[in-house]
Amino acid sequence: MTDLSAAALPSLAANVSVPTYDRAAVRSRIVHFGVGGFHRAHEAMYLDRLLEAGHTEWGLCGVGVLSFDAAMRDALRAQDDLYTLVTTAPDGTSTARVVGSIAEYLFVPDDPEAVVAKLADPDTAIVSLTITEGGYGIDDATGAYAPRDEATLTDLEGSGSPRSVMGLLTEGLRRRRDAGVPAFTVMSCDNIQGNGHVARAALLGFAERRDAELAAWIAENATFPNSMVDRITPVTTDETRAAVAEEFGIRDRWPVRSESFEQWVLEDDFAAGRPPFDEVGVQLVVDVEPYELMKLRLLNASHQAMSYLGILSGAHHVHEVCTDPLFVDFLQGYMHAEAIPTLRPVPGIDLDAYCDQLIARFGSEAIRDTLARQVVDGSDRLPKFLLPVVREQLASGGRIDHAALVLAGWSVFLEGRTETGEETPAVDSRLGELRAIVADDPAGLLDYAPVFGDLGQHARLREAYLEARASLAARGARGAIAEVIAR
Repeated sequence: MTDLSAAALPSLAANVSVPTYDRAAVRSRIVHFGVGGFHRAHEAMYLDRLLEAGHTEWGLCGVGVLSFDAAMRDALRAQDDLYTLVTTAPDGTSTARVVGSIAEYLFVPDDPEAVVAKLADPDTAIVSLTITEGGYGIDDATGAYAPRDEATLTDLEGSGSPRSVMGLLTEGLRRRRDAGVPAFTVMSCDNIQGNGHVARAALLGFAERRDAELAAWIAENATFPNSMVDRITPVTTDETRAAVAEEFGIRDRWPVRSESFEQWVLEDDFAAGRPPFDEVGVQLVVDVEPYELMKLRLLNASHQAMSYLGILSGAHHVHEVCTDPLFVDFLQGYMHAEAIPTLRPVPGIDLDAYCDQLIARFGSEAIRDTLARQVVDGSDRLPKFLLPVVREQLASGGRIDHAALVLAGWSVFLEGRTETGEETPAVDSRLGELRAIVADDPAGLLDYAPVFGDLGQHARLREAYLEARASLAARGARGAIAEVIAR
């Protein structure tokens, strides 16, 4: 068994791929906020490929902002910023790669000034983000900038060094402007429709409250490309660590396991240069919207569709429900009858084949993705993934009964118990408010504007939601699903 480190690379097993480039020569021209599992299975992996191809000016500087990011800081520091990425195919075969693209890691609570200085450095060309759907402070119902987290609100008051993502970005750009350095590109890699537009609205919203002239400079000089990112990446557990140790002989404090499938569709709009992403499999396009709508409304919304109902019925893993013919029929019905009618044509994609591929990916037992992971912060995810489908279907007169059952399932999930009496794995920044609403009157959930805006007032949605609630109460999750399928 080998502890992962730079010195240990030559002694790793032959079935582990390792960096052959000179990591000491890597320049970290990309700063990334949110070094979690998905980032390390996706963007950092693509950049590792670029470094192997000789483009050593495109390494990463990772940044942790929240207190719990100290664990990532410590894990990477102990391993010379290396980690193991294990990718698993649907047939269960796995490959391992030690990824070396993270050249340095900064932890904001340790030294916020070091982060600002890195952002202001003329060598920094791109700042990328995986700060989750709720990390931007954009109100889903209105589209307005309305931050709620303490760090951002404190930064807006203007006292002390910035500690929030938007505060740090704004200060870094202020210093660049004052020094005559061009703006960097802000590249969101989060699962949000129009993630570049959302990042722009958040950053300008923050900057305008601090300095209107600076906000105008950012608006004119920075760019915010939209992107669609896709790779199923479960949370790392002790089981993951043990499996990596057993299969590949590596003792890694924080490995990553993901599916073998990967996709990144990215608008080619960069203010200060970019890596040759197209050389390593990234699709550079003029308009990413058809791809992102496809992914958000089919893959991400399907995760919501399966998870609440699956948890209520007693399931725990994605593959459990996606190898169950009842759930497969329900998901295919949602995708074909409700989601696909809201999509634009997607260049080069057969949507029927894409849906079949999703079911095959979801059904991979080797990935062992959990339903609990999919339902974290549902009040942020549902408005971005599922409710846009509902809105468009209501406008066109299309079906909404699959989506209505999902929303009804969410409301029962919020009550706190599954059909077998287990506690539901509810994690949501608004959980207290949401539980108080459903405890008082489940129909009142549709009146909760931070999630539904005015959509919940639509008479057909209310009728379908209440009918679905009644079906869940009378038949349970599986019976209610069967009723929708039979229509």
